[in-house]
Formats: sequence, C-alpha cells, structure tokens
Amino acid sequence: MANLRLQRLPSAQPSTALGARIAAIALALVVSGLILAATGRNPLELGAQVVSSSFGSSFGMEDLGLLVIPLILTGLSVTVAQQIGAWNIGAEGQFYAGAFAATAVGLFVPLPDGLSLVAMFLAGAFGGLVWILVPTLARAYANVNELITTLLLNFVAILLVYYVSTDLWRERGGIANSATPRIPAEMPEFWGLVHWGLPIAVVMCVAMAALLTFSRWGYEVRLIGSNPSAGKYAGIAARRHLITVMLLSGAIAGVAGMLEIAGTVHRLQGGISNSYGYLGIMVAVLARGSSVGVIFAGALMAFILNSGIILQTQGLTTSTVLAITGLILFLTAIGDELSHYRIVRDKA
Repeated sequence: MANLRLQRLPSAQPSTALGARIAAIALALVVSGLILAATGRNPLELGAQVVSSSFGSSFGMEDLGLLVIPLILTGLSVTVAQQIGAWNIGAEGQFYAGAFAATAVGLFVPLPDGLSLVAMFLAGAFGGLVWILVPTLARAYANVNELITTLLLNFVAILLVYYVSTDLWRERGGIANSATPRIPAEMPEFWGLVHWGLPIAVVMCVAMAALLTFSRWGYEVRLIGSNPSAGKYAGIAARRHLITVMLLSGAIAGVAGMLEIAGTVHRLQGGISNSYGYLGIMVAVLARGSSVGVIFAGALMAFILNSGIILQTQGLTTSTVLAITGLILFLTAIGDELSHYRIVRDKA
C-alpha cells in the first residue's frame, strides 16, 4: 500500500519551471479573455491588436526596448540583494537618487559629451549607493529591518525630485514648465530609439551572474544568503559582505535612473520612474534569484506594461488593465512556486 504526498524540491527543473510559467500565463490570459468577453469586448481582437502593436512594427519593438532597460536594472538590483538574504524595496528611491545625481552632473558640470556620460554614469551609481547607505548601516550594525527603511526612503527621493524639477532646477520659460532643461549629453542610439543602455543592462546581468557563480566573493555571498549559520561557522565576514552587496544593489538601481535620464527622457521631472523600482521587485521574483533570468523576466514585464498601454488606447480603463496585469503576475508567481513540487509515493 502506498500513500501519495507532495514534496518540495530545493530547485525546479528548467523545463518544468518553463512549462509551469507558460501554463500560468496561458491560464491568466484565458481568465482575462473571459472577463473581457463578459463586458462585451472581443478578447481575440484585443489580443491581436496587442501583438501587432508590440511586434508588428519597429516602433513597437523600440518601445519595448526602452521599457526593458530600467526593468532589467531595477530587477537586477533587487536580485543582487536577495543573494545575501536581504530585500531591497527601495530601488524606486535609488532610481530617483541616481537620476537626480546624474542630472546634476549633466546640467552643471561642463564636460565634453563623452566624458559627461561617464561622469553621469558614475554619479548615478553613487546616488543610488548613497540612498541605500543608511538602511545598509542600520541593518548591518543595529539589525534594523531593511524592508521598512528602504521603502520609506522612496518617498523622500520622489519628493526631492519633484521639488528640484518644479522649482530650483525648473526650466524657466521653456516648453516643460515642470521639468529641468534638456541635458546636453545623450546616450548614443543602439537600434532605432533604443540606446546603448540596453546592451549595458544585459552585460551587467551576465557579469553579475559570472561574479556570483565563479568568484570566491560570490560563493561566500551565496553561502551567507542560504545559510547564515554555515557562513558564520566558516569564518566569513557576513557584515562586510552584507554592506558590499546592499551598496552594490543601490548603485545598480541608480544606474537605471541615470540611463533613463541620458537615454530616454533627457530631463529630470516628477514621475520619471513610472514605478520601475517597484516593478523591479516583481522582475526579481519572476527571475527567482537568477541574474541572467532577470533579462527574460524584465522582457516579460516590459511586454505586460506595453500591453497595458495599448489596451488603454483601445478604451479599457486603467483599473481593468491593472487587474489583468496583476492576474498574470499572480498566476505566474504561483506557477513558479508549484514547479518546485512533485508527487512522491511513500510505501507503507
């Protein structure tokens, strides 16, 4: 006689995880289609419109490319912090801090365009690093939960950017009365409107994956994150690694803000993030701790966001679009989790 039970595996087979994710997305689309049909809309026509607008023209592909850059980097920021068992919920604020610092350099430090971009890149990384510094030290030396501190600093950074872009640095008498003047230095174009921030983001993900996988530092970070007691027993400096990883996480989010300024928006203004920092948390969850997986999770999130924009142009309300987006992400997360389970037979 045998009893059946569920057993959770430490990791899922890649094919199983991919199948579960595809099934979850398909189920979410079916449920969303039924809801849209119940409201009198044709889900097949809307779906065809989304696919055609996203992939049927170079303009649609370029939109996806511009969306995926900040999503990859904010997702990577959260993923890096996860490696050591920390949750960086402040990528939104670090994104704004990086954009703020990069704008300051771009507007007020006279340099040739090439040098200005390098200086803006470094300033953006430094801005994100500074913005996570206090939560990092509080966690490392006082064991203060970084979930709360990083989250609260988001609002400070957002309000700071709103203040300088509508007052101190506002373009006087220009077209954009609630934004700074246009920054002279611009990221060169990589493909159409998509700038070189895209390959930079991809390279950063691959480099981080290699660093975490093949270096001693990466091994120690992953060991601390998976088993703090084992790390302590092995004599690893957990506090030092925690500080390094969290500062690196903030710097990556700051770079995302810099690339948005220099490559896409070209001026600092309120709402520049479009919640990329918060969406980066979802990207990290979908990537399940994989730095390379962040690339694909970011691409999926970019497609979902772009689909929402297209659906709004077809007359759907923002609430409906958010509900469909949330359903897709919710079922995808469930599918990822279920892929870790298998049915085993216990012999009595």
